[in-house]
Amino acid sequence: MKALLKTVANVVCKLLVLPAFALYTLGKSALGAEKAFPGWSQAFSLLPGLSGVYLRRAFYQMVLPQCGADACLTFGTIFSHPTAKVGRNVYVGAYCCLGDVTLEDDVLLGSQVSIMNGGAQHGIERLDLPIREQPGTWQHIVIGTDTWIGDRAAVLANVGKHCVIGAGSVVIDPIQDYAIAVGVPARVIRLRNS
Repeated sequence: MKALLKTVANVVCKLLVLPAFALYTLGKSALGAEKAFPGWSQAFSLLPGLSGVYLRRAFYQMVLPQCGADACLTFGTIFSHPTAKVGRNVYVGAYCCLGDVTLEDDVLLGSQVSIMNGGAQHGIERLDLPIREQPGTWQHIVIGTDTWIGDRAAVLANVGKHCVIGAGSVVIDPIQDYAIAVGVPARVIRLRNS
């Protein structure tokens, strides 16, 4: 019975988000996905409760290249890029800010996790030009399968599979598979498979 209710809720939510998807599609054709997407992500982030989780997931299943049918994207979560991918059984805690990221299957993100696209998004070399006008590089970030990232962590590099990143950690270098990493900057303190 529970599975049937979930299926019905998913279908109803997909029907409810169709007008938003149609408006997003119009905006995407007029402005491009990079400009049309953030406003819709911000709007859907504000929907509270379980209904918000279902409506967000329905919208992202239509818009993102991949969004797992059982992904849980909680209140306040914002994606900044329409190229993000969300795998199966992913849980994203409240108020997460996610860039161009792939969250592989079974990833857990605590509340207020920020996943940025590397540490070189803005150039800083020239003093005659404002930082906002200097070119930078945007790195696609991958968070590996079965990785748990604790509350308020900031991630600027890839994190491997089966990892644990401590709460409040700042990941500036890639983290290998099975690592437990903590601190600012995050350092591997041990491996889960040893």
